[in-house]
Amino acid sequence: MSCLYWFFRAIFYIFLKVFNRLEVIGSKNVPDKGGVIVAANHVSYLDPLVIGAALKRRATYMAKQELFKIPLIGIFVKSFSFPVNRDRPQPSTIKEAVSRLKEGELIVIFPEGGRSVDGSLLDAKRGVGIIAAISRMPVVPALIEGTEKALPAGRKFLRPAKIKVIFGTPIEVKKEEKDRHFQEGISRDIMETIKNLKFKMQN
Repeated sequence: MSCLYWFFRAIFYIFLKVFNRLEVIGSKNVPDKGGVIVAANHVSYLDPLVIGAALKRRATYMAKQELFKIPLIGIFVKSFSFPVNRDRPQPSTIKEAVSRLKEGELIVIFPEGGRSVDGSLLDAKRGVGIIAAISRMPVVPALIEGTEKALPAGRKFLRPAKIKVIFGTPIEVKKEEKDRHFQEGISRDIMETIKNLKFKMQN
Protein backbone atom coordinates (compact mmCIF):
# COMPACT_ATOMS: atom_id res chain seq x y z
CA MET A 1 0.00 0.00 0.00
CA SER A 2 2.95 2.31 0.65
CA CYS A 3 4.17 1.93 -2.94
CA LEU A 4 0.68 2.71 -4.19
CA TYR A 5 0.58 5.88 -2.09
CA TRP A 6 3.86 7.18 -3.50
CA PHE A 7 2.83 6.24 -7.03
CA PHE A 8 -0.36 8.30 -6.84
CA ARG A 9 1.45 11.09 -4.99
CA ALA A 10 3.95 11.37 -7.87
CA ILE A 11 1.13 11.40 -10.44
CA PHE A 12 -0.77 14.14 -8.59
CA TYR A 13 2.37 16.20 -8.03
CA ILE A 14 3.36 16.16 -11.72
CA PHE A 15 -0.19 16.92 -12.82
CA LEU A 16 -0.63 19.83 -10.38
CA LYS A 17 2.82 21.17 -11.20
CA VAL A 18 2.02 21.27 -14.92
CA PHE A 19 -1.70 22.07 -14.95
CA ASN A 20 -1.95 24.31 -11.86
CA ARG A 21 1.66 25.54 -11.56
CA LEU A 22 1.82 24.17 -8.02
CA GLU A 23 4.25 26.13 -5.84
CA VAL A 24 5.35 24.84 -2.44
CA ILE A 25 7.00 27.20 0.06
CA GLY A 26 8.49 26.33 3.44
CA SER A 27 8.89 22.56 3.04
CA LYS A 28 11.82 22.75 5.45
CA ASN A 29 9.35 23.63 8.22
CA VAL A 30 7.90 20.11 8.09
CA PRO A 31 10.01 17.75 10.25
CA ASP A 32 11.55 14.87 8.28
CA LYS A 33 10.48 12.32 10.86
CA GLY A 34 8.50 11.91 14.05
CA GLY A 35 4.90 12.67 14.87
CA VAL A 36 3.62 15.97 13.50
CA ILE A 37 0.29 17.62 12.79
CA VAL A 38 -0.10 19.59 9.57
CA ALA A 39 -3.06 21.96 10.03
CA ALA A 40 -4.36 23.59 6.84
CA ASN A 41 -7.24 25.79 5.77
CA HIS A 42 -9.91 24.10 3.66
CA VAL A 43 -11.55 25.73 0.63
CA SER A 44 -11.95 22.92 -1.92
CA TYR A 45 -12.35 19.17 -2.30
CA LEU A 46 -8.96 19.39 -3.99
CA ASP A 47 -7.14 20.36 -0.78
CA PRO A 48 -6.27 16.85 0.53
CA LEU A 49 -4.68 15.94 -2.81
CA VAL A 50 -2.77 19.21 -2.92
CA ILE A 51 -1.40 18.82 0.62
CA GLY A 52 -0.43 15.23 -0.10
CA ALA A 53 1.41 16.28 -3.25
CA ALA A 54 3.14 19.18 -1.46
CA LEU A 55 4.41 17.04 1.42
CA LYS A 56 7.60 15.01 1.08
CA ARG A 57 6.40 12.64 3.80
CA ARG A 58 3.50 10.25 3.71
CA ALA A 59 0.36 11.81 5.13
CA THR A 60 -2.50 10.31 7.08
CA TYR A 61 -5.78 12.21 6.98
CA MET A 62 -8.65 12.70 9.36
CA ALA A 63 -11.56 12.48 6.92
CA LYS A 64 -15.25 13.03 7.53
CA GLN A 65 -16.96 9.74 8.31
CA GLU A 66 -19.49 10.12 5.49
CA LEU A 67 -16.76 9.48 2.90
CA PHE A 68 -16.16 5.96 4.25
CA LYS A 69 -19.72 4.96 3.39
CA ILE A 70 -19.47 5.78 -0.33
CA PRO A 71 -18.99 2.64 -2.49
CA LEU A 72 -15.49 2.30 -3.99
CA ILE A 73 -14.46 5.78 -2.80
CA GLY A 74 -14.75 4.56 0.77
CA ILE A 75 -12.25 1.77 0.14
CA PHE A 76 -9.76 4.25 -1.35
CA VAL A 77 -10.21 6.78 1.47
CA LYS A 78 -9.80 4.08 4.10
CA SER A 79 -6.31 3.25 2.80
CA PHE A 80 -4.85 6.58 3.95
CA SER A 81 -7.40 8.05 6.38
CA PHE A 82 -9.42 7.37 9.49
CA PRO A 83 -12.93 8.71 10.11
CA VAL A 84 -13.95 11.64 12.25
CA ASN A 85 -17.28 13.14 13.23
CA ARG A 86 -16.67 16.79 12.34
CA ASP A 87 -19.37 18.14 14.63
CA ARG A 88 -18.48 16.06 17.67
CA PRO A 89 -15.11 14.25 17.63
CA GLN A 90 -15.39 11.00 19.57
CA PRO A 91 -12.86 10.01 22.26
CA SER A 92 -11.89 6.97 20.17
CA THR A 93 -11.00 9.24 17.24
CA ILE A 94 -8.87 11.50 19.43
CA LYS A 95 -7.18 8.43 20.93
CA GLU A 96 -6.37 7.01 17.49
CA ALA A 97 -4.95 10.34 16.28
CA VAL A 98 -2.74 10.66 19.36
CA SER A 99 -1.61 7.04 19.06
CA ARG A 100 -0.66 7.48 15.40
CA LEU A 101 1.25 10.67 16.20
CA LYS A 102 3.21 8.96 18.95
CA GLU A 103 4.07 6.20 16.50
CA GLY A 104 5.67 8.85 14.30
CA GLU A 105 2.97 9.51 11.70
CA LEU A 106 2.25 12.83 10.02
CA ILE A 107 -1.45 13.65 10.30
CA VAL A 108 -3.20 16.26 8.18
CA ILE A 109 -6.08 18.07 9.87
CA PHE A 110 -8.36 20.79 8.53
CA PRO A 111 -9.08 22.75 11.76
CA GLU A 112 -12.13 24.55 10.37
CA GLY A 113 -13.99 21.24 10.22
CA GLY A 114 -15.29 21.82 6.69
CA ARG A 115 -14.81 23.82 3.53
CA SER A 116 -15.05 27.58 3.35
CA VAL A 117 -17.27 28.23 0.33
CA ASP A 118 -15.94 31.74 -0.33
CA GLY A 119 -12.26 31.14 0.41
CA SER A 120 -12.26 33.08 3.69
CA LEU A 121 -10.70 31.57 6.81
CA LEU A 122 -13.18 30.21 9.34
CA ASP A 123 -12.83 29.71 13.08
CA ALA A 124 -11.12 26.48 14.11
CA LYS A 125 -12.98 23.68 15.84
CA ARG A 126 -11.65 22.46 19.17
CA GLY A 127 -10.57 19.06 17.78
CA VAL A 128 -7.12 20.05 16.56
CA GLY A 129 -6.41 21.72 19.90
CA ILE A 130 -7.41 18.58 21.80
CA ILE A 131 -5.11 16.37 19.71
CA ALA A 132 -2.20 18.81 19.89
CA ALA A 133 -2.57 19.32 23.66
CA ILE A 134 -2.76 15.61 24.47
CA SER A 135 -0.08 14.42 22.05
CA ARG A 136 2.28 17.38 22.58
CA MET A 137 3.36 17.02 18.97
CA PRO A 138 4.41 20.04 16.86
CA VAL A 139 1.77 21.62 14.66
CA VAL A 140 2.83 22.92 11.25
CA PRO A 141 0.34 25.54 9.98
CA ALA A 142 -0.28 25.41 6.25
CA LEU A 143 -1.96 27.87 3.91
CA ILE A 144 -3.54 26.59 0.71
CA GLU A 145 -4.23 29.23 -1.93
CA GLY A 146 -5.85 28.84 -5.34
CA THR A 147 -7.77 25.60 -4.95
CA GLU A 148 -10.99 27.58 -4.49
CA LYS A 149 -10.42 28.84 -8.05
CA ALA A 150 -9.10 25.58 -9.47
CA LEU A 151 -12.06 23.57 -8.18
CA PRO A 152 -14.74 25.86 -6.71
CA ALA A 153 -17.67 24.52 -4.72
CA GLY A 154 -20.26 23.02 -7.05
CA ARG A 155 -17.84 22.58 -9.96
CA LYS A 156 -16.97 19.14 -11.35
CA PHE A 157 -14.03 20.01 -13.58
CA LEU A 158 -10.60 21.33 -12.68
CA ARG A 159 -9.50 24.76 -13.88
CA PRO A 160 -5.86 25.75 -14.62
CA ALA A 161 -5.67 28.25 -11.72
CA LYS A 162 -2.33 28.57 -9.92
CA ILE A 163 -2.12 26.74 -6.60
CA LYS A 164 0.25 27.61 -3.77
CA VAL A 165 0.98 25.84 -0.48
CA ILE A 166 2.91 27.60 2.31
CA PHE A 167 4.13 25.70 5.37
CA GLY A 168 4.73 27.92 8.39
CA THR A 169 7.02 27.57 11.39
CA PRO A 170 5.96 24.69 13.68
CA ILE A 171 3.94 25.56 16.77
CA GLU A 172 5.31 23.71 19.80
CA VAL A 173 2.98 22.44 22.51
CA LYS A 174 5.09 22.22 25.65
CA LYS A 175 2.77 20.33 28.00
CA GLU A 176 -0.09 17.87 27.98
CA GLU A 177 -3.24 19.74 28.92
CA LYS A 178 -6.87 18.62 29.15
CA ASP A 179 -8.32 22.00 30.06
CA ARG A 180 -10.97 22.98 27.49
CA HIS A 181 -9.97 26.65 27.35
CA PHE A 182 -6.32 25.75 26.82
CA GLN A 183 -7.24 23.43 23.94
CA GLU A 184 -9.50 26.04 22.35
CA GLY A 185 -6.65 28.52 22.64
CA ILE A 186 -4.35 26.22 20.68
CA SER A 187 -6.97 25.93 17.93
CA ARG A 188 -7.31 29.72 17.77
CA ASP A 189 -3.52 30.16 17.67
CA ILE A 190 -3.26 27.74 14.76
CA MET A 191 -5.86 29.59 12.68
CA GLU A 192 -4.31 32.94 13.61
CA THR A 193 -0.96 31.70 12.31
CA ILE A 194 -2.59 30.56 9.05
CA LYS A 195 -4.19 34.02 8.75
CA ASN A 196 -0.76 35.59 9.20
CA LEU A 197 0.64 33.41 6.40
CA LYS A 198 -2.17 34.66 4.18
CA PHE A 199 -1.53 38.28 5.16
CA LYS A 200 2.20 38.02 4.45
CA MET A 201 1.56 36.44 1.08
CA GLN A 202 -0.79 39.26 0.07
CA ASN A 203 1.61 42.03 1.16
